[in-house]
Amino acid sequence: MFNKDRFLEFALSKFTKFGSKRFTLDDLAHELGISKKTIYENFKGKEEIIQESLVALLNKLRYQINECVEKEKSDPIRAVIAIYRIGLDTFKSFSPTFLRSLKKYYPNVYRLFNDFRENDVSVLVKDLLLNGQGKGQIRKDVDIDLTYELYYNRMEYIVQAENKNFYEQFTPEELLNHIIINNLRGIATKEYLNKNDSIFLL
Repeated sequence: MFNKDRFLEFALSKFTKFGSKRFTLDDLAHELGISKKTIYENFKGKEEIIQESLVALLNKLRYQINECVEKEKSDPIRAVIAIYRIGLDTFKSFSPTFLRSLKKYYPNVYRLFNDFRENDVSVLVKDLLLNGQGKGQIRKDVDIDLTYELYYNRMEYIVQAENKNFYEQFTPEELLNHIIINNLRGIATKEYLNKNDSIFLL
């Protein structure tokens, strides 16, 4: 019996590893031991498969992010760290070509990812940083919008640059420390650092 959820999860794992264009439906059918006819009985084509598999991933990420924010609701800085830990753990399975090929060949699907980043993650992280500033965790002289644009926006482009995949040299935790945690240490108030120094120890 065809299991759609498992199919989409497997398909996405292959698209993110090999690229959305390079990995074909023939490859997918072969690896799953099913016919292409079965695939076309459930989907209109490759773009629909990529879209539905990505939507499933984004919904999973939304759930995980909402959970960690709820868990750390009293401490916005810890919530920001948790969000980016989820992101880095997710992106480690993405080949550097995945998002580029998605943007080039399936712009409508790429727009879903971009909207998630811009309308879900960006808004949430900036709100958390502002909240942290209001709670006295982040210094008052810090421009939150500028800080976000410089250090937190488009993180996936930094760690998966076209000519250098940082995941090949560093663990997600090392990247988290150097991209996110070190910056948060720099903008946090002395009072917050004195009480929460353990989260900033590398």
